[in-house]
Amino acid sequence: MPASPLSITKYRYYFAIFWISWSAIHAWVLQEWGYSFEASWLDSAVCNILLAGMSLLIITSLRYYLPRKESFTYLFLMCIGFALLWLGCAKLVLSYVADEFAVSTFNESLPIRLAIAILISGCVILISVLGYTLEEQKEQDSRKNESEKIARDAELYKLRQQLQPHFLFNSLNSISALIISQPAEARKMIQQLSDYLRSTLKKEEHLWVMLSEEVQYLELYLSIEKVRFGHRLATEIRSDASAQSMKLPAMLLQPVVENAIKFGLYDTTDDITISIDAAAEGQMLIVTVKNPFDPEISQPKKGTGFGLSSVQRRLSLLFARNDLLSTSTTGNIFITQVKIPQQ
Repeated sequence: MPASPLSITKYRYYFAIFWISWSAIHAWVLQEWGYSFEASWLDSAVCNILLAGMSLLIITSLRYYLPRKESFTYLFLMCIGFALLWLGCAKLVLSYVADEFAVSTFNESLPIRLAIAILISGCVILISVLGYTLEEQKEQDSRKNESEKIARDAELYKLRQQLQPHFLFNSLNSISALIISQPAEARKMIQQLSDYLRSTLKKEEHLWVMLSEEVQYLELYLSIEKVRFGHRLATEIRSDASAQSMKLPAMLLQPVVENAIKFGLYDTTDDITISIDAAAEGQMLIVTVKNPFDPEISQPKKGTGFGLSSVQRRLSLLFARNDLLSTSTTGNIFITQVKIPQQ
């Protein structure tokens, strides 16, 4: 149910000022018609107190029943009905509190008074319908935004849940392979994996972190991958001083780097170096990840699997933009660039 416009203090003041001003005009017009000062103010007070009460009744009734577009006839009849009700009540009250001259003058001016009552009640109805319609629209927009936020958060959580097992299974397979041949490395990897998972549990999907904190998390992930691949994997992480304090969604870069490792190492037996560069350009943090590939056996355009698609979707959900992740190739280098607007 929409709130009444008069629940706002400012509008209550406007309502009171209007009726005080209108009552003064009413009394002045009656004095110009030959009413005495007392009679004109008595007539004005009775008529306008009742008319203000009728306006409150209209506002309250429309709060509980708001006709739709096809019910304008109802609003017109409502306007006339309230005007006639006011006219009858005003005449009845004046017959008890005013003299015969005032009552006879009231009867002579019935058409004018009825027209004014219809005009005022019509304005009150239109303003009330407009106010309640806007309030309902605002509530609907709020519910829509809330439901969209819930759906967006649910999808972000689903993306996170899909990424975590993917990395975890790879790590467990590597640990299984190292247990017999290199037990010390297996224990080291188990400890690193434990630290990694502990840090991920402390982070929430909607949380923003500084680049320096994200890099620390990324280095922990890379330390695990380096145990898996040994000397074949080398990394270079560089960032501008101005970019260190910029923020990005937590754990956004890990799928990008995982994608670079997958499509850089899986198709070759050579050693590779993956470079990660972060720079600030105005209010945009730009992270560029580069990995080599073998152009004879690898198809880099297919190197945009679930990892990059999940990052693309997450950026789209957070910023409502589809141009924040791009991929390209230069020679035998596959380049992934991520842009993060600063909030």
